[in-house]
Amino acid sequence: MDKIKLIAKPGKSVATLFAAFSEKADLGDLSSKETWGKLGGGDLVELSDCHPPYPIPVGSSSEGRGFAARFMLSRIKYVEGREALKTAAAEAWKLARKLKVDRVVLLLDGEQGKDWVKAAAEGVALAAYEYTDGKGSARKVSKQRLKAEILLAGTASKSVQSGVDEALSLAKWTNLARDLVNTPPSEMNPTALADQAKKVAAAHGSLTCRIMNDAALRKAGYNGVAMVGQGSVTPPCMIVLHYKPTKTVKGVHLALVGKGVTFDTGGYCIKPARDMWKMKGDMAGGAAVVAAMGAIAEMKLPVEVTGIVPAACNAVDAKAMLPGDIIRTANGKTVQIDNTDAEGRLLLMDALQEAARLKASHAVDIATLTGSAANALGPAMAAVFTDEDSWAARIDASGSAAGEMFWRLPLHAEYAEMLKCEAADLNNTGNSPRAGAITAALFLKEFVDPKMTWAHLDIAGTFMLDKPWRYLGAGGTGFGVRTFVELVRSFALHPKV
Repeated sequence: MDKIKLIAKPGKSVATLFAAFSEKADLGDLSSKETWGKLGGGDLVELSDCHPPYPIPVGSSSEGRGFAARFMLSRIKYVEGREALKTAAAEAWKLARKLKVDRVVLLLDGEQGKDWVKAAAEGVALAAYEYTDGKGSARKVSKQRLKAEILLAGTASKSVQSGVDEALSLAKWTNLARDLVNTPPSEMNPTALADQAKKVAAAHGSLTCRIMNDAALRKAGYNGVAMVGQGSVTPPCMIVLHYKPTKTVKGVHLALVGKGVTFDTGGYCIKPARDMWKMKGDMAGGAAVVAAMGAIAEMKLPVEVTGIVPAACNAVDAKAMLPGDIIRTANGKTVQIDNTDAEGRLLLMDALQEAARLKASHAVDIATLTGSAANALGPAMAAVFTDEDSWAARIDASGSAAGEMFWRLPLHAEYAEMLKCEAADLNNTGNSPRAGAITAALFLKEFVDPKMTWAHLDIAGTFMLDKPWRYLGAGGTGFGVRTFVELVRSFALHPKV
């Protein structure tokens, strides 16, 4: 969705405007297509300030609630504020699409301000996403004709239009990340992911894109990426996107590091066949970084940011890495391959060293790294690891502003003992089946420059949905894109962590 029409009605209250629409049709049963048709092919769903203190959609029946209200209220049961509004707006959109009408109007109190309008627009724009490239021509979903309008009652500030614009931009880039995750893995290989990054950079003069090929990786000592990808017909690479606006916050250079395993078979330690297809999304962290870099450049945020995506396909082949192989890393440490299915951390260790080489002051890596994190936190929230309390708080606040949830897990130093082995400095997995998310984070910490403020985000549970949830449909979620934008925005307001 590239447009949401904003209509201001100064001097009119929400109740007055809703009553005016109610006179045109009996809105008691909002599940009726005929009811919607009486309003000229659209409908009005009120999202106003009421009790409980978050917006809820209401009908105009004598009971005050129609079918649609009950349907939507069930979706916003566990959220409040802007998240409730996003979810309710998305439900209004989905109901309108189901009923095959051509217009949905959201009535808002303009005095609630820019953030309120932004939330409604974002909910609709994210709900409107569809991935149809995999459908045959006979089944392909036709281009969405449903239009969305936001009707503002009362006095609205001039900034509300910028709220709509921001919402559409965030949704556009989040939806790009969803596209990248949903694309079949034979099409979205490391080269294709690099090509997408080049396209993003080409569209923004403030962005540059550098691709390190296999030879360059080995020369730099980034043997983790090289060895993970050496079994694939498509060679590995490292994507480096750099954004430096004319005016930047002094002393801040943020590195966003995203795991880019475009398909993960598990290598010789092969995964079970059940649900292996979801491993096309093992590059969700990398997709989030590429998309976030586009959003940051488009919004012209005043912070220097580098996006680093190590990209490889973990395939089974005669040339693939083997259990027992030893990798010599750029910082001199050696790593024994205990499990070829613990490959993501091998990519990230190289990318974190590239962030240090580029003198990043702060770094956040994002990865579908461990089933342990997914089992602990489920599909609604991601794990965050860092030794810095203020950094954890900033990431959590950025996630809250974006509507993405995080839960901090400990970097318990004693568990690093589990990574020790006889043949090398480190094993790539812990010697216990327990605390897998923690030992993975501790492994990454071994390759973080101590002068760099660092955090690790494990999105193994949040990168893909089996069924629709709130304002997101099934498939790739684009998790992390909006949090990264809010994180960068936070530096513009408060540079010191």
